Amino acid sequence: MSQVLFGQSYYLRFDPKLFAAMQPYPPLGTLYAASFLRERNYRVQLFDAVLAGSVEEWRDALQRCTPRYAVIYEDNFNYLSKMCLTRMREAAFQMIQSGKAFGCVVIFCGADATDHYAKYLDCGADFVLRGEGEETLAELLDTLEGRVERRVETIAGLAFKDCSGHPCANTRRPEISQLDGMPLPAWDLVDTARYRKIWMDRHGYYSINMVTTRGCPYHCNWCAKPIWGQTHNSRSPENVVQELQWLKHNVRPDHVWFADDIFGLKPGWVEKFGRLVRQHEAGIPYKCLLRPDLVTPSLVEGLRMSGCRSVWMGAESGSQKILDAMEKGTTVDQIRRACRLLREAGIEVGFFIQYGYPGENEREIKATLGMIRQCMPDDIGISISYPLPGTSFYEGVRSQLGEKKNWSDSDDMAMLYQGPFPKSFYPALYHATHSEFRMRRAWNRLKRDAGRPSCWRLKHARWLTIAAGNALKYSLHGTRLHRELRAASSRS
Repeated sequence: MSQVLFGQSYYLRFDPKLFAAMQPYPPLGTLYAASFLRERNYRVQLFDAVLAGSVEEWRDALQRCTPRYAVIYEDNFNYLSKMCLTRMREAAFQMIQSGKAFGCVVIFCGADATDHYAKYLDCGADFVLRGEGEETLAELLDTLEGRVERRVETIAGLAFKDCSGHPCANTRRPEISQLDGMPLPAWDLVDTARYRKIWMDRHGYYSINMVTTRGCPYHCNWCAKPIWGQTHNSRSPENVVQELQWLKHNVRPDHVWFADDIFGLKPGWVEKFGRLVRQHEAGIPYKCLLRPDLVTPSLVEGLRMSGCRSVWMGAESGSQKILDAMEKGTTVDQIRRACRLLREAGIEVGFFIQYGYPGENEREIKATLGMIRQCMPDDIGISISYPLPGTSFYEGVRSQLGEKKNWSDSDDMAMLYQGPFPKSFYPALYHATHSEFRMRRAWNRLKRDAGRPSCWRLKHARWLTIAAGNALKYSLHGTRLHRELRAASSRS
């Protein structure tokens, strides 16, 4: 049996904002690939870059494991991998070069490599797996090991250099549709004790990640889909409950993040899932991502029964004009209704907000701020519209892109094309929205308990400090924001 060392190039330490937040999750996509190979009698090991301090640790792992194959397999369930951050691309290139220096056959799989396979091959990778990866990887290793007689030119989903040194790509491989047949992720390769300690020390609970689906069938025109395209495949509720039971007894998490693009899309799936979780006592509190147009009373009841604690929705904008331009297929009224239904069931709500989409002007920004104030979700995540290859949004602004085409890390937030406002406007808008939201959230919590002085605790003093501090920040950022708006109005 050949030795395969899996790694991935998402280093939490290279992403300052998320490193400060310190909510690490293992590389789930890599764990699936490792278990897929192990079922085929390959001996596998894992280098977990999420918790690594530097690329040098990858070199140490290569020296320690002496693998024949170095497989750098990006976590396709981590949206940050799909964003193709340049700091992580640099780390990937270093890892490829280190693998070659140790004499390994280097194989790379990921969203950025799917779009830019020639860059990875030119850096030294022997093969790039385009798209989903697991079946392509297994066929490739079986071929290289001589288990089957096959030419690499016939392996779907594979990119490599031909005999003349030119990058070439075979036909695309169909996605795996029968997900219940996939083995569980190789959790035994993960240092779960270390993850648990980090979570408990920083947050007081231990969270792990799972997925119930692969892909998304919707057509949001800014969302890149290099791995699964428009396909969507789902595990059965029974299969997911079996994994929950296994995790509950073997990993013992306090919380689960379902990292699906959309949780419970199939009609009736969540309702059945809720009944099975209760029947088998498999419940673990969890968070998931949902579209607002999918939120119905029956679905919310299924979420409640299955232990859902919070739902994040891609609200994106409070302007119907912008939602339509994005081809979201949702309405502002659906966002408000979904928020109300979830709240009534005791489920927290988070909004993803996106600023800077073409056509967004002052009126649309005010509509978004108004929606946030009216709905007052429990949390918000804000981003700036980010053009990625393969999207119609990217093609629409392509002529405006300069030399910088990717963010360096998740806190970069640079406006990469020419929006309606100067690029300095968007950081001010980002910080003003966050500070106002945090101020209002803290004040609301204080007002809720104002008439019950007997229940006041130290947390109320903390909320008061948060409210006052963010009021000051909002004053500073809001002043800057209004100054930018006046300047933009005078120019127009």
